[in-house]
Amino acid sequence: MSNDVSKSLSRGWRIVRFGDVVCNVREIERDPLAAGIERYVGLEHMEPENLQIKSWGLVAEGTTFTQRFRRGQVLFGKRRAYQRKVAVAEFDGICSGDILVFESKDDRLLPELLPFIVQSEGFFANALRTSSGSLSPRTRWRDLAAYEFPLPPLEAQRRIADILWAADAVVTAAETAIAKLEDLAACVLEQTITGGWGQSSRQEKDGQTPAWEQVRLGELLIDARYGMSKRSGPRRSGSIPVLRIPNVVGGRLDLSDLSWVRLTPEEQERYSVTVGDVLLVRTNGNPAYVGRSVAIETTPDDAVFASYLIRLRVDETRIRPLYLSTLLNSRYLQRPLRHEVRSTAGNYNINTKGLSRLKVPLPPIPIQDKMLAHLQQLNSAKAGLQEHLLISKALKSQLLKQLLQV
Repeated sequence: MSNDVSKSLSRGWRIVRFGDVVCNVREIERDPLAAGIERYVGLEHMEPENLQIKSWGLVAEGTTFTQRFRRGQVLFGKRRAYQRKVAVAEFDGICSGDILVFESKDDRLLPELLPFIVQSEGFFANALRTSSGSLSPRTRWRDLAAYEFPLPPLEAQRRIADILWAADAVVTAAETAIAKLEDLAACVLEQTITGGWGQSSRQEKDGQTPAWEQVRLGELLIDARYGMSKRSGPRRSGSIPVLRIPNVVGGRLDLSDLSWVRLTPEEQERYSVTVGDVLLVRTNGNPAYVGRSVAIETTPDDAVFASYLIRLRVDETRIRPLYLSTLLNSRYLQRPLRHEVRSTAGNYNINTKGLSRLKVPLPPIPIQDKMLAHLQQLNSAKAGLQEHLLISKALKSQLLKQLLQV
């Protein structure tokens, strides 16, 4: 770090090397069960830009990990550092060798401030700059240890840590509220498809739950069609928008990344997309993405859909398109849908025959509408929370930069 930066620091601050104030803990535990350790953490259990560890594996179910971490230590994902995986351990455990375990070396660095130093832009820039490898780039401790950053005096560290933990708490609260809304939406759907709504007073009194008719999806479809396979690209004169897999996100239509194509009038009519259509992802390298769908409520003029999608048109006197899309995106249909997915050359696929075999619960249209109205209210609340979450994350990032002077 240049002398000019050192001179611009606030009084009492000094430039230090990361390795001078932080230990890379390398504690090995080859028999974690005997040591009373129940949980292990891999990179898949750490969420980007989230200091909490919300999931883990159980040692009793088997693991080859031997690196031990202890409560209060900071975990950093050294592989693919651009994913920004940093967490503070709230329990003792075992972790992947692709995770570095940090703790303050002495009283020069307050432990409560360490996770935010690791989350800072300067630290990540250094981690990315020193990473090597094409498919799974990794950084090394010796390169991270050489990273220089401004360290405030202890009193200032305490104030900064308090502010940053408060900002992090706001982010965590928004994430928790969003997760609870998603759970509530799942409960609304479950109550609908299991007959929790619409039962008669006699059934309620007797504690009976009516079972809605289970109907094969093929009986509810007017049309099921694969998309066009012409190559698309940037917008040109005479081209029209193409909806692709990236446009089907979280049960909604994301139009931020459109592609364009030129078609004949006959092709355009064949592959057109209109309000009431359901677009479904039919193939992907990740099986969890197959079946992801969206009910079209608004779409660009003259839009068509690409070959990796299936367009479903339903009998709307029996089933609402949005109800079908909600079912397809839900946990309720995940297992039966997975039974219809086939693997070919590393890709996972579902075809129209497999979709037609799926059985869906079919409550009366008024019950479907009631459920969709409740979900719309929850989705509106969720959208507000998501906007709040983005603002909170941006504020935390700004505070990190300003308070740590990096």
